[in-house]
Amino acid sequence: MLRSALFLSSLALCAATRPALLDALDRYLGRTDALRAPAAWRLLALTVLTAALYLVCLGTGTIDTQALVTAVMFFINPVYAVLALRVPVPRFLLAVVGGTAALSAAALLADPEGTPSAVLAIIVPCAALLALVICRPSGWSLARTWDIEYARQEIEKAKDKVERAKETESRLAVAEERLRFGRDLHDVLGRNLATIALKSELAVRLARRERTEDAVAQMAEVQEIAQRSQREVREVVRGYRGIDLGSELLGARSVLEAAGIDCATAAGDIQSLAPPVRAALAWVVREAATNVLRHGDARHCTITLATSRSGTSLTVENDGAPESPGPTRGGSGLAGLRERLAPLGGVLEAGPTAPGRFRLAAHVPHPPVPDPGPAPGGNRP
Repeated sequence: MLRSALFLSSLALCAATRPALLDALDRYLGRTDALRAPAAWRLLALTVLTAALYLVCLGTGTIDTQALVTAVMFFINPVYAVLALRVPVPRFLLAVVGGTAALSAAALLADPEGTPSAVLAIIVPCAALLALVICRPSGWSLARTWDIEYARQEIEKAKDKVERAKETESRLAVAEERLRFGRDLHDVLGRNLATIALKSELAVRLARRERTEDAVAQMAEVQEIAQRSQREVREVVRGYRGIDLGSELLGARSVLEAAGIDCATAAGDIQSLAPPVRAALAWVVREAATNVLRHGDARHCTITLATSRSGTSLTVENDGAPESPGPTRGGSGLAGLRERLAPLGGVLEAGPTAPGRFRLAAHVPHPPVPDPGPAPGGNRP
């Protein structure tokens, strides 16, 4: 009967060892925050039960001292292996001392005339220390392997994020280039197409009045403007198109006067302006002249370029704005001008100033003066 109970208890101890070791390993690796582990307590209870049955068998003479010593290595190692992974080393050593004393005392009570207690006092610490030496380094190696695998997964995630960021950056670059291309096409073709439409209409009127030579001259100008537009569109595609402020001022005045609009220009020293400022203000002149031709029915227009202490200002004002403007459509001309002025810190304002008058004003501040630093040969601290 005792042998059967001992056999069943040993089988249950074997079955409880694996889940208890797995739970202890998870705790050692930091995969669980559980403070209590039922598997470990079941293993401890079965260990105590098995040890008690062995001691009873020893006391009744069912087994001898040699069988008990052999069995101790079997049922002591699992519980100390779990303790090696679950508790700090000082507490583990206290458990070794307590377990050795308790088992030796119980063996002495079970067989006072035998020598199992002295043998157990040596076997139990050796078995426990063997479990510590094997399980602790193995757990540490698994923890480092887990950390390496976790770091590898994090690196893969970071690589995926970098790839997605590169794709997003590429899409943004393409979108920005499309915006630039559309803005430049609008700026190039806007005024030229308005001029072509105006001169074509004028040529038609001259032809109806049988002023053939004047009509031919207007169509020749239309042909020249169309050819110039072709060249500028090709330059837009290549991205190397330049623009000159002086030429734009002269061109705007010529186009507006050809449309019957009295245009007065006042410009200071254009060449003293920085090239980026001249280019940005040239686009403002071109867009403003295009808007004067397209919108309203202007008779007078004034273009003023002035430089002050705060920066350079360009103002285009005309008297052809409708007194009751209709709903504003989402044009891209003014938005494109603001985009061109933004890198220079410039601002653009557009709106009516009085009944029938409209003003477009751009202001670009002076670039900051770089600090020259200490003069050569100056005093040193």
